[in-house]
Amino acid sequence: MGKVIEKVKFRNVFEPDKFVEVEALIDTGATSVVLPKDLVDKLGLRKVGETKVRYANNKVETKSIYRGVIVEILGRSSIFDVICEEEGSQPIVGQVVLEMLDLLVDPKSRKVIPNPASPDIPMLDLI
Repeated sequence: MGKVIEKVKFRNVFEPDKFVEVEALIDTGATSVVLPKDLVDKLGLRKVGETKVRYANNKVETKSIYRGVIVEILGRSSIFDVICEEEGSQPIVGQVVLEMLDLLVDPKSRKVIPNPASPDIPMLDLI
């Protein structure tokens, strides 16, 4: 399918005046939100723990988790934790975020689109 890049706004849920809008990689093979350390610091996010992550090459590392970022894409938003990567790395939005915001990746246009079944407001499956 190739790379899908989308403009994404990240905002600190505890300090709403701290936000950034950046071009992020939309990666349906990734799970969650990944931000570089410089953006985590700029947003003033709070470290809440650590987790192990597995990369595409099967390498496993321990990374810090930061709490409380509002992710907004195409006017849809929700609150997520962030996995912190090294400064200058590519911001990534993974599949869990797309599911929560009820967004899809259109493989033809390589763009993020609202779910056609719920174009006006996100719909979550609870079962």
